[in-house]
Amino acid sequence: QLKLVNPSQYRFEHLVTQMKWRLQEGRGEAVYQIGVEDNGLLVGLSEEEMRASLKTLRRMAEKVGADITVLREREVDYDSDVPRKITEVLVRKVPDNQQFLDLRVAVLGNVDSGKSTLLGVLTQGELDNGRGRARLNLFRHLHEIQSGRTSSISFEILGFNSKGEVVNYSDSRTAEEICESSSKMITFIDLAGHHKYLKTTIFGLTSYCPDFAMLVVSANTGIAGTTREHLGLAMALKVPFFIVISKVDLCSKATVERTVKQLERILKQPGCNKLPLLVNSDDDAVTAAQQFAQSPSITPIFTLSSVSGENLDLLKVFLNILPPLTNSKEQEELMQQLTEFQVDEIYTVPEVGTVVGGTLSSGICREGENLVVGPTDDGKFLRLKVCSIQRNRSACRVLRAGQAATLALGPFDRSLLRKGMVMVSPEMNPTICSVFEAEIVLLFHATTFRKGFQVTVHVGNVRQTAVVEKIHGKDKLRTGEKAVVCFRFIKHPEYLKIGAKLLFREGVTKGIGHVTDLQAITTKENGLEESLGPGQLSF
Repeated sequence: QLKLVNPSQYRFEHLVTQMKWRLQEGRGEAVYQIGVEDNGLLVGLSEEEMRASLKTLRRMAEKVGADITVLREREVDYDSDVPRKITEVLVRKVPDNQQFLDLRVAVLGNVDSGKSTLLGVLTQGELDNGRGRARLNLFRHLHEIQSGRTSSISFEILGFNSKGEVVNYSDSRTAEEICESSSKMITFIDLAGHHKYLKTTIFGLTSYCPDFAMLVVSANTGIAGTTREHLGLAMALKVPFFIVISKVDLCSKATVERTVKQLERILKQPGCNKLPLLVNSDDDAVTAAQQFAQSPSITPIFTLSSVSGENLDLLKVFLNILPPLTNSKEQEELMQQLTEFQVDEIYTVPEVGTVVGGTLSSGICREGENLVVGPTDDGKFLRLKVCSIQRNRSACRVLRAGQAATLALGPFDRSLLRKGMVMVSPEMNPTICSVFEAEIVLLFHATTFRKGFQVTVHVGNVRQTAVVEKIHGKDKLRTGEKAVVCFRFIKHPEYLKIGAKLLFREGVTKGIGHVTDLQAITTKENGLEESLGPGQLSF
């Protein structure tokens, strides 16, 4: 907007309608630039005009029930004697249906790079003592506390209210209170850095469908251990990532610069083709957040310390402004499809019964809804009822596509469930298969990859060992080669979709690809019935 000085009533109503539409498109967020013409010319406004424009913007925001925060101001050189300024303003409202904006950020990086500590500092609101106090609240097992290494996937939440202030556990709030007072939530998925737990890290990246990934690199060790591997995983799964260089309080400026240069060199390599953007000020952080969401090739780099708190605020500014990847239209299209919930975790809770955690990939799920879950080992689907839903540890009546939650299933027998199952609406008639084809690229393999080779396949929340039945058009594959390969699951059939991204590994062997064809087994309630559907492979 150029300027909003004393608009007429009609113009004011028009501006308000426009703001409503923009907030709806951005799922509750919009950034206004005042002092910029529609064609992008930076004109700037004088002090008085700017004050009046901001006043009008506040009135507009009040009318739609939103809050505004000034992100940054800058002076422009325009042919005039009076100093002229441009202001960027973030408008944010708690959405009408009380569905806060939820972004999932997976946290990657080598062992001992400071991932859990950084999350502890962000979510607890107090700095670390340099000996790992901040991360103690994030660990889930005794052996993690003793060794200081994360081995499981834990979730941490950080909220921002509509004024853009941080809402975390610092004011002795509970998780429910954080959810209630935030209009934007960031769920951090804390993954394991140690090589031994790589399968858990891959599972976290494929099944929880994070929007962004944060790669943590320690300033004093640089790029070591699993850093390159995690970087490769984020690239293979096409998750946009940004980089945090931690522990800058431990080393000299020269060491930090060396690590930054090392990272920039890797990011600019032909395989990565990323444009590194070093963030040194609030201004950079605002630019980084806006550019990062628009073009996936930009990679912001932050240098910070969890002990001294240096540059920690820049990361908070960045996370506050970071817009969601999907707009409201795409989410609505997903919501109109049939219900499909991916099961990632299973617990038994006293007095509640069996509880499953996971992500709703399409449709809408309500309390009291009847769904079917499967496939079981013999390929059947079982009926069940959703008793209650919790999202970010607070109760929720309706779950929409793309949201993660836990569902209580009441007295359902836990032993019938496993990770990798799906819960779908009964009329969906899901396709399950034991044999499937995928177009793959072999990233690394010690010898040759041939028929009969066994690999662990990850597709979304499915993780199972599969055997290579056939490689089309070739006898064997070497590193870097592409082919269509036919796999067969060893244990039980799984629910897969054509086009799903696929990762496989076995020792040092790694490969990526996507599912191209399924050999469907159709299930009828009276047991199994084989049928030759379209896309069937004949042997």
